[in-house]
Amino acid sequence: MLYLCRFISKFHYFCSLENRMKHLRKIRDYIIMFLDWLYPPFKRLMPRQMFRYAATGGANTVLDIILYAIVYAFILNGRMLNLGFVTISDHIAAFFIVFPITFTVGFALAKWITFTGSDLRGRIQLIRYFTTVMGSILLNYALLKLFVDVLSINAIIANIMNKAIVIAYSYFAQTYFSFSTSKATAPSK
Repeated sequence: MLYLCRFISKFHYFCSLENRMKHLRKIRDYIIMFLDWLYPPFKRLMPRQMFRYAATGGANTVLDIILYAIVYAFILNGRMLNLGFVTISDHIAAFFIVFPITFTVGFALAKWITFTGSDLRGRIQLIRYFTTVMGSILLNYALLKLFVDVLSINAIIANIMNKAIVIAYSYFAQTYFSFSTSKATAPSK
């Protein structure tokens, strides 16, 4: 009975919003310390904020690839997703299933790790982040159509070129729009 009381006490402690935020801040601080520890070799190549963006964006991209592979290969397993009013192909359904997860993780990483100096309210940041992500998706689609269908560039090469352009767009859109500061100047170092 004593163990149960201790467990309930610790569970209640962790469940309070203040304590959860304290633990999340500690995790955030560890991630920032780790990224700042990795930063020195890249100091001459890019500002600290751009390095954090590359690291967190890269981690989120890896998460996206892993989740997509799991959902596509093991959950959907080659089956189309029938929602009753529409049937979605497996590769598109996997994207729609994974997108909310990686969108949420990407926003959290951008807000709490990369663009910590933004003075916008969280709700505004979220709306702007969603807008830039939708812009990235549309730009991705348009560039692939242009490179592959119009310019007849190999799809793999086109995808690499496409990623470079979309990542640059995304970084600047998030820096100067989604997580902007009142001093709309260059990103902090």
